Amino acid sequence: MTTNIYLVRHAHSTYTPDELNRPLSAEGIKDAAKVNEVLINENIEHVISSPYLRAIQTVEGLASALGQDIHIMDDFKERKLIEGGAENFEEAIHKVWAHPSFSWEGGESNINAQQRGVRALNNVLEQYKNKNVAIGTHGNIMVLTMNYFDKQHDFDFWKKLAMPDIYRLSFEANQFVDCKRIWKGSN
Repeated sequence: MTTNIYLVRHAHSTYTPDELNRPLSAEGIKDAAKVNEVLINENIEHVISSPYLRAIQTVEGLASALGQDIHIMDDFKERKLIEGGAENFEEAIHKVWAHPSFSWEGGESNINAQQRGVRALNNVLEQYKNKNVAIGTHGNIMVLTMNYFDKQHDFDFWKKLAMPDIYRLSFEANQFVDCKRIWKGSN
């Protein structure tokens, strides 16, 4: 039997420094409805999300359509890049990808963030064996987790992610077997 994990990068949100409560933008709300349209045909049995509002809002339509509550898992939250925000985001994010053990002050290294993401995914694989599970999450932690299973999911891959985006990771007996993009949005 196969366990399918649908990693859902949240839809567009307008930047605010409040990571936890940053909502989707009007565009993001429209795209979240499209996420629901894509995932409703995937026989999803459980919906999980990062505690961040934008991730929850991206999958809440699916949970509602399925008559389910969203299970919040803290370890699917976005990686913390640097305390207080980066002066030059592009430079800061490039450095942590180029040097996986490096972390900015108050931030997470790629290695630590990846370990957190993989630990969370392994918990889902144990708890929801042979099920189809959608997880609302964030671009960096999502790609770092995917990178653990397939190294082609790297910094350049992350830069090309859409917002939202959906990838299905398939596992047989907790062993990774396949990754496929299923988002069919315009971006």
